[in-house]
Amino acid sequence: MDRYILAIDQGTQSNKLTIFDLQGNALWQEHQPLKPLHTAAGGVVEHPDDDLWTSLQAASRALMAKFDGDVNEILAIGLGSIRFNRLVLKANGDLAQPAISWMDDRAHQIYEKTTDDAVYVTASTGYLAYRLTGNRIDTAASYIGTWPIDMDKWDWTDEDMMFDFLNLPRTSLFKLVKPGGILGNVTEETAAATGLPKGLPVIATANDKAVEALGAGLKTGPDLLLSLGTYTTSMLQGNENHPFGTTRYYWTNFADVPDEYLYESNGVYRGMWTVSWFAKQFQGIGDATHESTLDVLTREAATVPPGSDGLLTILDWQPAADRPFRKGAFIGLDERHNRGHMFRSILEGLAFNLLDYSTAMLKELDRKVDRLVVTGGGAQNDIFMQLIADIFNLPAQRNVITDAAGLGAAINAAVGIGEYRTYDDAIAAMVKPADSFAPQADAVAQYAKVYEKYKNLHQLTDPVFKDLQTINGVAERGKVGEPLIASWD
Repeated sequence: MDRYILAIDQGTQSNKLTIFDLQGNALWQEHQPLKPLHTAAGGVVEHPDDDLWTSLQAASRALMAKFDGDVNEILAIGLGSIRFNRLVLKANGDLAQPAISWMDDRAHQIYEKTTDDAVYVTASTGYLAYRLTGNRIDTAASYIGTWPIDMDKWDWTDEDMMFDFLNLPRTSLFKLVKPGGILGNVTEETAAATGLPKGLPVIATANDKAVEALGAGLKTGPDLLLSLGTYTTSMLQGNENHPFGTTRYYWTNFADVPDEYLYESNGVYRGMWTVSWFAKQFQGIGDATHESTLDVLTREAATVPPGSDGLLTILDWQPAADRPFRKGAFIGLDERHNRGHMFRSILEGLAFNLLDYSTAMLKELDRKVDRLVVTGGGAQNDIFMQLIADIFNLPAQRNVITDAAGLGAAINAAVGIGEYRTYDDAIAAMVKPADSFAPQADAVAQYAKVYEKYKNLHQLTDPVFKDLQTINGVAERGKVGEPLIASWD
């Protein structure tokens, strides 16, 4: 008898639903976009209407229409969604206001009640769990940042003053479980709206980066995970909580394994977004040859030598909040350069930033790594994988499933319902390595020279951009416009 897990991976721009077998093979998939984010003055970035839920309903119906197996063989749902979102609910569970995106300034500030009918405050996973099951239960591993969470207990704090300080009464918060815990079962009403089987167990995961790390097979050990998503960052797993404020070059997140932690470096806010933005400027260039825009740009970048003939890219299309004057920039253009150079330089800039951030984190943690595991859309691109291996001077591995958050949610569900005894067992069975890219000596030497110059660029450009902001002002943070989705973003 075949047996399956349904994984929900809801991101900032789209829903990705996958039905996996217990060996980690993706058998049926549905990918549906969310509506463009609504932005307004004051750093407001919201999901319009009830889009997180209505889009998930539509994606679920479409997936179940594709599924031609026996619905009784779907064992559970692994529920994953976007981290740092804040949702404010009425007493009946409906939204009291639009869902606040992680890009919204308010998501990282102390909560302020702005509507009289606001009763509950939760994360995306909590809201979706309520819609699916009718229960006010969520994963503890979604609550990082401005929440009264005790990261050692994996539960709300015992300190009453923290609830008062954060304007979050205990009664406004959901009950918490650890990853792999049962959130409830699909209700009859939800089954009718989504096509999902009534009574199907819904299993807790974690915040989306942690779920991605689990789906990549990351464990405490010598592997460094590079996450190539809209936001790009590097991660290590460990078994100690290093509280906020005690670290400088990384922060401690919940892992998607109970009582484990994820150490996350600084990152590039618009990482693969910038790749998509650049590709959008050349939309249609592959029509004559029946290639995608990214395929053409990749082919052209393959003819460019390491270092892009001296062209460097600063990846500050969205700067950090404490340096709002920073801008993205191409530096070193001359008559040799074309769009292939610019495209490769963007990829190299992303890798240089990840090297910089991860090196600082590893030094502070006194950890060494001997392999990179690369996830996200960028992991599908051979040129990007090779230059990452060369810039880090480490072998870079990608797995069969590079969009790892869905697989991570499936692993949580498989362990949660007892199909695997431990997470190690589930990872061994469900995460499959694909290709490994070895560093090439000539490219390693060239990139080492370039990196020595690249890592000091901000010292040179910061004064210029600070002066320019007095003339042109500062772009509003979170002004994101239309969603940008490329074929390997």
